[in-house]
Amino acid sequence: MLFRSPAGSFPHDVAPAADGAVWFSGQSQGFAGRFDPKTGHLEKIPLGSGAAPHGVIVGPDGNAWLTEGGQNAIARVDAKSKEVKLFPLPKEFSRANLNTLAFDKNGVVWFTGQSGVYGRANPATGKVEAWKAPKGPGPYGIAATPAGDIWYASLAGDHIAKIDTASGAVTVVEPPKPGVGPRRIWSDSKGVLWVSFWHGGAIGRYDPVTKTWATYPLP
Repeated sequence: MLFRSPAGSFPHDVAPAADGAVWFSGQSQGFAGRFDPKTGHLEKIPLGSGAAPHGVIVGPDGNAWLTEGGQNAIARVDAKSKEVKLFPLPKEFSRANLNTLAFDKNGVVWFTGQSGVYGRANPATGKVEAWKAPKGPGPYGIAATPAGDIWYASLAGDHIAKIDTASGAVTVVEPPKPGVGPRRIWSDSKGVLWVSFWHGGAIGRYDPVTKTWATYPLP
């Protein structure tokens, strides 16, 4: 079944909620969209002046969380009240080109920025921290494993990396061959990582236990 988004909204990412609704980022019009497939009702929640959201996920609190690149902040939209709260990045990390998010097991949300940034926001305290990526521009996809580990993929940096959730330090893992361009990353139920190789025309599978790669070329 096809559902049309508002003309010119350019939806970027999408996330299903436990109540059956679907959240998406209306990137070009600066809103968080909440769509009910049962009724066809769409709510557009404005995120603020100059907003340009990219990634969206539903957090453990049941609310929608977005990387808000236009305001250089992480945005939380209350699923019930639709109230928007922004968690701005530190001033020294302006224009981070925010991309995607993932929650760790402690309820802290981690994020990436393609300008060469990764960081975290603590919903309980409101504190936002950010670090420069070890290989500069590129951090794009990010994912949490069932054990709570956080990994990101760097498109321009051509690597994946594990973040130490205590210190914020990262351990870089090189791809099976140079130039594949890891863009998005996901964890399966066993903590094995699956990576889209944007420039390599393939799917990569990385096992953090054995530290080995497998590559599955696309047709």
